[in-house]
Amino acid sequence: MSDLISSVSNLLREAAETCVMPIFGKRESNPEEKSPGEWVTEADKAGEEFLEPALRSLIVGSLVVGEERASADPSVLDQLTGDGNIWLIDPLDGTSNFANGVSPFAIMVALVRSAETVVSWILDPVTDRLTVAEKGSGSWIDGEQISVNENSPALNFMRGAVLRRFLPQDLAEHVIEVEGRFADLSLGSKCAGFDYPAIANGSLDFALYWRTLPWDHAPGVLFLQEAGGHATRLDGSSYRVADHAREGLLVARNKETWAKVKSTLFI
Repeated sequence: MSDLISSVSNLLREAAETCVMPIFGKRESNPEEKSPGEWVTEADKAGEEFLEPALRSLIVGSLVVGEERASADPSVLDQLTGDGNIWLIDPLDGTSNFANGVSPFAIMVALVRSAETVVSWILDPVTDRLTVAEKGSGSWIDGEQISVNENSPALNFMRGAVLRRFLPQDLAEHVIEVEGRFADLSLGSKCAGFDYPAIANGSLDFALYWRTLPWDHAPGVLFLQEAGGHATRLDGSSYRVADHAREGLLVARNKETWAKVKSTLFI
């Protein structure tokens, strides 16, 4: 597995160097609104076009589910219920940030086997920070194994992120009512590939997402869980890539923090 991890890591860095960073902050990124509030740039397209055949060649018979291909043809997502090896690609997580010439944004890949995420990679193209996780083995940031802080702070010391754009109105209103109970409750970085490592390294305590598309969350969920964090559906059930249509995902530095946040954000 170490050879595969190294090969994919190199591919992500090559994608960053050739497809993403050369047009960061330039008009050549050509942002387009593919649906209300959802953007795609030349970097998204080029990154997926580069990674898809390269990843497929690493495992004979493997399939690829990329964000841009699935946006054009949602039936591609049906492959996630299969038993084989499937590569999940988010060629540019945080596209709206990228389109506005700001960071964070990330390139993310996950290997799914029999509908279970077994390896994941998250690269920050600006800082070159690489996070890797392997199921049953642990999580690493730039080659150093990482574990979350096992302590759970009091609510008024917690820093969290709630992406409110997709929340039901009653939940959004409740979040506004209780946000003062936390030390900080931001709208989030608009980049899951930034939020998950932030929780693992302690600069963020939790994050709540309503929409749970697999390329956005499979890499980070595995990374956080392997670091000792807690990432589940709101009913406590596991996040599964095939259940991408389900809503609600709460991730936190540990189970105790998850429980405190859940009981506060939800009536």
